Amino acid sequence: MAKLQIAQDPTADELLSTDPFALLTGMLLDQQFPMERAFAGPAKIKDRFGSLDPEAIAAAEPTEFADLCATPPAIHRYGRSMAGRVQELARTVVAEYDGETERIWTEATTGADLFARLRKLPGFGEQKAKIFTALLAKQLDVKPAGWTKVVGDYGKKGFRSVADVTDADSLLRVREFKKAAKAAAKAESAQR
Repeated sequence: MAKLQIAQDPTADELLSTDPFALLTGMLLDQQFPMERAFAGPAKIKDRFGSLDPEAIAAAEPTEFADLCATPPAIHRYGRSMAGRVQELARTVVAEYDGETERIWTEATTGADLFARLRKLPGFGEQKAKIFTALLAKQLDVKPAGWTKVVGDYGKKGFRSVADVTDADSLLRVREFKKAAKAAAKAESAQR
């Protein structure tokens, strides 16, 4: 099993490395929030809720679950709304994959199939599905045929996304890449 170092916290990273739903949830939370804190969110949920079992999360009382997700330090800047998304994700994993998150990728026949499975998940847009496909390939050696075509630049060597975070240095390099890409996009839109 891979030893992920995305959250930069040994307990959170151990959970990401051993629990597929934790990894998927971390990716879900990775928006408008520092990536290492997003990927630490599943450990907070497990610590407070007592489980990361998708069936238990899906069945949890929504207000109580939102309360535990929003309690400081919250799982996300928008802890309550993200709690709802985590429950929606858990319900989908239960309904579509019998609660076995890893089936999303272990049963995918091609990179396009894996990408399509991820796109169907709540909260997974095109870019998030590409990045998670790249993360699975680069760090967990899940490489269905054609995965590089599906992920585009995220499959290249470098420091473009969470798929490339393997330690504190790579986290900083990914952050620098994202900052430069945002600045370039802003400059380009200003010229229009």
